[in-house]
Amino acid sequence: MTSFSVTAQIGVTGLAVMGSNIARNLARHGYTVALHNRSVAKTDALLGAHGNEGAFVRTETIEEFVGALEKPRRVLIMVKAGEATDAVIEDLAAVMEPGDIIIDGGNALYTDTIRREAAMTARGLNFVGAGISGGEEGALNGPSIMPGGPKESYESLGPLLESISAKVDGVACCTHIGPDGSGHFVKMVHNGIEYADMQLIGEAYHLLRDALGFDAGRIAEVFTDWNSGELESYLVEITAEVLQQIDTTTGKPLVDVIVDAAEQKGTGRWTVKSALDLGVPVTGIAEAVFARALSGSRAQRRAADGLASGMLAENPTDAAQFTEDVRKALYASKIVAYAQGFDQIAAGSTEYGWGLYPGDLATIWRGGCIIRASFLDRIKEAYEGNPDLPSLILAPYFREAIAEAVDSWRRVVSTAVRLGIPVPAFASSLSYYDALRAERLPAALTQAQRDFFGAHTYERTDRPGKFHTLWSGDRSELRTE
Repeated sequence: MTSFSVTAQIGVTGLAVMGSNIARNLARHGYTVALHNRSVAKTDALLGAHGNEGAFVRTETIEEFVGALEKPRRVLIMVKAGEATDAVIEDLAAVMEPGDIIIDGGNALYTDTIRREAAMTARGLNFVGAGISGGEEGALNGPSIMPGGPKESYESLGPLLESISAKVDGVACCTHIGPDGSGHFVKMVHNGIEYADMQLIGEAYHLLRDALGFDAGRIAEVFTDWNSGELESYLVEITAEVLQQIDTTTGKPLVDVIVDAAEQKGTGRWTVKSALDLGVPVTGIAEAVFARALSGSRAQRRAADGLASGMLAENPTDAAQFTEDVRKALYASKIVAYAQGFDQIAAGSTEYGWGLYPGDLATIWRGGCIIRASFLDRIKEAYEGNPDLPSLILAPYFREAIAEAVDSWRRVVSTAVRLGIPVPAFASSLSYYDALRAERLPAALTQAQRDFFGAHTYERTDRPGKFHTLWSGDRSELRTE
């Protein structure tokens, strides 16, 4: 390896926007940062534009890169998830030594992280899957960081990562999440909640536009007002800014000239797939993922133009009341989305033995990340008051908030149905809430049907055990266990 007179405290490989901004953030905080990229031109571009922001070490090869690092070596990988990440890990592992630390800061699938951590452990290396949220701005100015992996690795990484993370009330938005893939699992669910949050905001915008006839500028004023209350959040804030933007070419609101087909990178789908495997209903997140998929089915949507709508109702006449109803429905649905996300995190923690504490996650999501919102303080307080909370919805604050909003929520969903305005996330969130509070669900009939065609048995309300009815025989009942 090439010998360097200056040793770096950490190296960053993969210098696209996120990697470059993380490297700059580290340098701004006084760390000497070794830089590496498959294309050296990106390394030189970073140094040319921002080399005066701190101490950087330019390297061209993996051997030079690793040789520039103090021991134990710490390398942050910021490359595309999947095969590219595996390739870089293998290149690094070939030249690193026992005790060195590889950190994957990309949006990796948590099961890949579990696999990679086991493989690196077998080779004497420490592997950390770290979820990083906040986009390019957060990466530069302070993201929310969710590192998993060995506890001993965090002893070396913790002070460094906490120093560059966002801070809220003096508390770093970074903590050790748990073993192996837990960091990337939590980041995955974070992104799923983000999908739901964005879909709910989109549905609120749709209702104000089509039910009340508000233009983008007026809706921007509504969101600006909402951002001063209990809905205060990064996503509501930027929604107002987006809606205020005027397209310089047409003079129209920019949102009105953007094609209404939302793209996705896959973390939302991962969240839903994982929830299905864990048996956790994340209906709000699922509907958000499906809504993006339907929006992208442009040929199908064009072919469906003109389908029967049925008899539609008149638009609401009291704009102020309906706007307030939408605000309350948005808040109640948002609570459900977070509750479902935290349920999935709890289920994942149990399944993999991670020992995750939800209050920690609420704390580190308060700043830096895309779903940062003032009500995360309320979530933090809820879990501090009851670490074994069966559902976030049952915490006193959220229980009361939904009770106060539920009539508005029902009016909004029913009005949307009567107007033919799709509100899949609002409606599914309300249905989830109603199912959660229902004294008795129709699942009893489902179990009877399953027993009829598959002898799957059922339980009774009046005595313990498993039972089967001889449906094709004399219809007598047998106790099976």
